[in-house]
Amino acid sequence: MHSLEQNFTDKLYAAYEANPKYAALENAISHNGLLVSLEKRSSAVDNTPVFSIDLTKDKVSNQKASGRCWMFAALNTFRHKMISDFQLEDFELSQAHTFFWDKYEKSNWFLEQILATVDLELTSRKVKFLLDTPQQDGGQWDMVVSLFEKYGVVPKAIYPESVSSSNSRELNQMLNKLLRQDAQILRELVKDGVDPSTLQVKKEELLQEIFNFLAMNLGLPPRRFDFSYRDKENHFHSENNLTPQEFYRKYVDLHLDDYVSIINAPTADKPYGRSYTVEMLGNVVGSKPVRYLNVEMDRLKELAIAQMQAGETVWFGSDVGQSSNRKAGIMDKGIYDFTSSMDLHLTQDKAGRLDYSESLMTHAMVLTGVDLDEDGRSKKWKVENSWGDKVGNKGYFVASDAWMDQYTYQIVVRKEFLSAEELVAYEAEPIVLAPWDPMGALAK
Repeated sequence: MHSLEQNFTDKLYAAYEANPKYAALENAISHNGLLVSLEKRSSAVDNTPVFSIDLTKDKVSNQKASGRCWMFAALNTFRHKMISDFQLEDFELSQAHTFFWDKYEKSNWFLEQILATVDLELTSRKVKFLLDTPQQDGGQWDMVVSLFEKYGVVPKAIYPESVSSSNSRELNQMLNKLLRQDAQILRELVKDGVDPSTLQVKKEELLQEIFNFLAMNLGLPPRRFDFSYRDKENHFHSENNLTPQEFYRKYVDLHLDDYVSIINAPTADKPYGRSYTVEMLGNVVGSKPVRYLNVEMDRLKELAIAQMQAGETVWFGSDVGQSSNRKAGIMDKGIYDFTSSMDLHLTQDKAGRLDYSESLMTHAMVLTGVDLDEDGRSKKWKVENSWGDKVGNKGYFVASDAWMDQYTYQIVVRKEFLSAEELVAYEAEPIVLAPWDPMGALAK
């Protein structure tokens, strides 16, 4: 190993002081901040919010201080359909309702994973992986599908936000404290040799405690409710005594088995044209496992465009913080000029960023438009975010095509847009990825 010697540091000083550009940048960045100082004006010009396909201008929702983007994105695709089908105005489905049942199911999932790994040492990587984060807000498409299929959906007016759904930090801290304690209780009971029935009784007691905790924080979810609304023509509609499942079947009316997750992971360990799943990833015990089909990026974009051309928005997952200006709502690979200004050369490609933990899917949003050239190729994309209407263009963002190539990892499209060969590959026995694989990242 080599230590840093003073004569080497002196050379660094000399090289820096010999370049007057660095002094100018030092003044600009120290006063204004790194990204503001390096943002290119041309990025805003190249990414004006005008699109050849533009499917919605519905008011943007706000997940606030929570990691529920994957739920918001899915429920936004549903509400766009409902607003169109039933001529609604400013309508939202309850994200808090899905949030409650996700916390409940994730708690059971965690306890079942603890029991499944009870023969492993506490120091094993899998047990440590579980205990590091017993549960969190984030998720993936197949996980939210499991919740909708089991628990349905309700209008936001029926199950509104609470402090703990809008700002989930305290809830998560306490719930994870309970779950780690419960993990110790269950592991010690197994070590003491209790019979399976006694173990199950204890687990159910622990889940009752968790259910009570969630209900007191988020509110007790409704089993039945009445739904009434006025449409855009001011006609009144009302229906009584609906269950959340009945409401979903009647008012959303989407067959979620018709949708598949498509990913772009260009790493050497994930050949294209194969299906993948992730060990220990899920929320609802007994539901279908998470599954993806890995395709090249050009094909992923073709599928997204095909669905939007058919009039339907697209759930997608990306690394939202990369090359992004949140306030302006612009996501552009070239938005910040590090090379000509600071002489920094960012040479990692998409595969390298995945392999070396520089990037992964962090956030789910909705593609609601795309700008196509005369040959039908994408130039920029319209993105519905869930950060409220104070950012971007009333909450909508613009993603350059180059940004999509580099930082988008997943979309959800109808099976009908896949080729026969792709559908066979998706249905084939999936390759199982490790629990900590970057493609198992949860969107927040």
